[in-house]
Amino acid sequence: MHPATDNRPERQPATRPDDRPPLLLAMGPGVPGRLLTDAHRVRLAELSRTDPRLVAHDLAAPTPRVAAALAEAEVLLTCWGATPLTADVLDRAPRLRAVVHAAGSVKHHVTEACWERGIVVTSAAAANALPVAEYTLAVILLAGKRVGRAARRYAELRAGHDWLAELSDSGNYRRTVGIVGASRIGRRVIELLRPFDLEVLLYDPYLTDTEALALGAVRTGLDELCARSDVVSVHAPQLPATYRMIGARQLALMPDGATLVNTSRGSLVDESALLEHLAPGRLSAVLDVTDPDVPPPGSPLYTLSNVLLTPHIAGSLGNELHRMADAALDELERYARGLPFADPVHPSELSRSA
Repeated sequence: MHPATDNRPERQPATRPDDRPPLLLAMGPGVPGRLLTDAHRVRLAELSRTDPRLVAHDLAAPTPRVAAALAEAEVLLTCWGATPLTADVLDRAPRLRAVVHAAGSVKHHVTEACWERGIVVTSAAAANALPVAEYTLAVILLAGKRVGRAARRYAELRAGHDWLAELSDSGNYRRTVGIVGASRIGRRVIELLRPFDLEVLLYDPYLTDTEALALGAVRTGLDELCARSDVVSVHAPQLPATYRMIGARQLALMPDGATLVNTSRGSLVDESALLEHLAPGRLSAVLDVTDPDVPPPGSPLYTLSNVLLTPHIAGSLGNELHRMADAALDELERYARGLPFADPVHPSELSRSA
């Protein structure tokens, strides 16, 4: 067992201000100003000993001020753009016991060296899952209503029209939605879909039929899910096993007029195969992620009328970053009080999670 898997903080509850854990902010340039409000900074100062104006953008080649703060730090508060915590970096942080990540995945900066040294880790992945699920719910309902097609036709016609006839295949009554992956986001999407008259199918190789039913979905194989669903929404993590999991066979099985939604990672979908169905209009797509992250300027994804392409905005954006900050500071408070994290990251789970 990794020394950090039970996630028990090694400190005692604080009894006076000097007992607040020394903390260093470590994230990319510009991130703290978007992540932390003045109220967050006040709370951060109450919970830890830190200089909120000092942000470590590069722990691998730290400035003298950052190096001194890193040497004293018991906690790192990280977010997007954090330096990978390699063994060399951790050698400069002999007192480090915890990493509190105010964003989703920790795979970009929490390394094996962290687990080997017993550092406990938590992330705001649950908070970041909420806006992605909300985005997904919105586009699923809009796809069923054929809103994109109707808006484009209205702009073309600019006149009255027999919309009942043209949109006779629209509506969300008793549609079938297929969720690929019972991740945090996938589970939240299923929860948000409950009030609607929809059948929800779920593919996840780690879930049993009973567990899927408890979530509010019917477990199926991936091919069956694609063949039966009016909307297929991808929420699996990016792993070697999930590369191009929505490939030519799965796309060919999707019914005419179906919509593919991808808010996970672009690598999970074979975009070349997808374009073969998008170009003639057989399928539609809502793509918040692509492979590469930014399609080349000549990509048809920018111009196809049956594609809604957004620039990776489903996750926390604008004031939604403040929810992640709230979650991170809640975890910091638990740590400062000697309590276990409410949402720990376990190394054993990283092989099948984002």
